[in-house]
Amino acid sequence: MTTAPAALSPEHARLRQLATVGLILGVFLNALESSVVSTAMPSVIADLRGSDLYALPFAVYMLSATVTSPLWGRGSDIAGRKKLYLTGMALFLIGSALCGAAQSMGGLIGARALQGLGAGALLTISLTIVGELYELQERAKVQAFISGVWGISGLAGPLLGGFLTDTLSWRWTFYVSLPFGVAAFVMVLRYLRETGERRPARLDWLGAALFTVGSGVTIWGLELKIWPLVALGLAVLAAAVFLEARHPSPLLPMQALRERIPAVAFAGNFLGGAAYFGVIAYLPLYAQGISGGGATSAGAILTPMLVGWTLTSILSARLMKRVPLSRLAQMGFAVLVVVFLLLTFTVHAPLWITSVLGFVVGMGMGFSMLSLLLSAQQAARPGELGAVTSGVMFARQMGGALGVAVMALLIGAAAIHAGGTELAEGLRRAYFLALGLVTVALAVTLTLRPRVGAGVTGA
Repeated sequence: MTTAPAALSPEHARLRQLATVGLILGVFLNALESSVVSTAMPSVIADLRGSDLYALPFAVYMLSATVTSPLWGRGSDIAGRKKLYLTGMALFLIGSALCGAAQSMGGLIGARALQGLGAGALLTISLTIVGELYELQERAKVQAFISGVWGISGLAGPLLGGFLTDTLSWRWTFYVSLPFGVAAFVMVLRYLRETGERRPARLDWLGAALFTVGSGVTIWGLELKIWPLVALGLAVLAAAVFLEARHPSPLLPMQALRERIPAVAFAGNFLGGAAYFGVIAYLPLYAQGISGGGATSAGAILTPMLVGWTLTSILSARLMKRVPLSRLAQMGFAVLVVVFLLLTFTVHAPLWITSVLGFVVGMGMGFSMLSLLLSAQQAARPGELGAVTSGVMFARQMGGALGVAVMALLIGAAAIHAGGTELAEGLRRAYFLALGLVTVALAVTLTLRPRVGAGVTGA
């Protein structure tokens, strides 16, 4: 079980607080970068003349961040959180500076890959460090606050990106990261005092390499909808799991995955991520195609989801004093089952109805995702907290990539281009798939039994 010191001296409490502020700045930086850049990309394309490569700066960033997060998580179990966090932050800042200075699309794409490599460390190791520094009740509040920061960044980022691009240059959408990143780097460097148990070990490099390559090939194949590539990636992943299961220090927390709580957390995040991210990828098309609106209409659908997730993450931190984590996770998936069922009947309804239901979808994700992460961290064995935390986050991201690809098939390319009633009916099929996914997730979380004592999830 993962625990933190029950009592701290005033000096140590002050250092912990300052280090936490640095970590939250890093998360803010990561979230801001993800949303600011999207607004600037049309100007980037016009300046660097790379319209045929429009999607690559996004795809390369997300790919490198996703596939390397398990490496950062397990590496921090072995080498220490602080060292790897600072390394990741340095890579991210160097990548940001190179993005801003890019003179060609090729240079920008390479810099985005480096930036994504560093980004893979920021959220994963931040959540892991918080899991070590704080006991459960305090940890829930800090992680809920991190969710709030992520939500605020997601809302403010596009506005900031537009302002910087219009008043200065698209290059400042990358340079704006630098002061936040330097501040975060200095605060973590000066104030973080690691308390977790390190486990000296020799990482399973072959298994780690196969897992990273397999994940990358799978996600890339899903992005491009090249199914033989997806099959190859899954085969490589299967080989990686085979090797990992037989190694004393695997990249994946294989021992934890044999236990109920971490396994449920992984499965719940995978299924929830597939349902949520698969649907929101196509809601902007719905807003524009069904309601006849523009970017403002798209924001009117996506923003409530983000707000709902943020608010209920904060609410969960308060409720867990009286409600076990397992019950919160079950409640979240139960909400998702109901609301996705309702969404299947409202594809031709006015936009405001979908927006209201989207807010409730965000609520369900806020309850379930935070609760499952905290449960997995509580159940993590000494020396495996980083691997477990990064594994949970990776499962959600991988589920999202799979959900986006499969729902594109269900909706159909013809419906996506046609819009109108055809798109609405295609989206209804996507809602039905999401309903099935969260129903399975609810059934999986119902296998968890709360222990005596509020806020604790038991097997």
